[in-house]
Parts: sequence; structure tokens; C-alpha cells
Amino acid sequence: MRTVLRFLFPAKSCSAKASGILLASRMIFGGLLFSHGIAKWSNFDTMSTMFPDPLGIGRGGAPLGVVSSASLSLAIFGEVICSLGFIVGAFYRLALIPMIFTMCIAFFVIHGADPFAVKELALVYLAIFVLMYIAGPGNYSVDRLIAKKIGGGK
Repeated sequence: MRTVLRFLFPAKSCSAKASGILLASRMIFGGLLFSHGIAKWSNFDTMSTMFPDPLGIGRGGAPLGVVSSASLSLAIFGEVICSLGFIVGAFYRLALIPMIFTMCIAFFVIHGADPFAVKELALVYLAIFVLMYIAGPGNYSVDRLIAKKIGGGK
């Protein structure tokens, strides 16, 4: 249990400068992905008729690639809800997992056969989110406040 808490709420402190850079990065890239997800949410009815279902989760047993509102809903969850957690640093690493997964699907599956220019943005997000996962949320995050409360941080 202690290991899980340390994973979720890292107690390791970093410098104010590094924490500021991590906060700025969370706000910029989380905000960009959030706006991308809000656009999907705003056009849900239209997009649900053409949104791909590369993993076949939307229509129990239907062939892969069939259009699915379930896949669209999961993408919106990753891009809106998880982006908010990422921005404020709440359950930071858990929030990043769906974001990283969504970008992997976008880069390798949805745009896999497309020219690099088309899939470039998904790769940029993927690289940033993986690096941010490794770096952790920094001192200016909800997770850091929780770590202090549970006794893991100074």
C-alpha cells in the first residue's frame, strides 16, 4: 500500500525552477489537449457517426474499425477529464495513462498509414506526456500537497 501511495503522490521534492517549468508545461500541453477534447465533446453527435473504433470496443463483436461513440467517449475522457487532472497535478500519473494511450492509438493506429505531417502532432503529445510521466508533477501540484499530508513530503 505504501508503494502505491508513493507512486501516486511522489514525495520527492524538486527545485522551484524545475517545478515552475513542470507547472507551465502541464498548463500549456494539458490546456491544448483539453481544448482538443472540448471540440470533440461539442461536436459529439456529428463525430459519433464517423469516429473510428480501432480496438472494436464499441459494438460488441463488430469488425475492427467500425464507427463507435464508445471510442469517442473514451477519447474525450482522456482529453478532457484526464487533462484537467494533469493540469492541476491531481492523480497525475493515473491521469497521464489514458492520455498516453490515446496518443499511441492516434499515432500508431488511426494515422498509422498517413504521412508523417498528419500524425506529427500525436507524436509530439505522446513524447511530452511520456516525459512528463517520468518527471512527475513537481512541487506545485495537488499530488505534492497530498504527499505532504500523508507524511511522505517535506
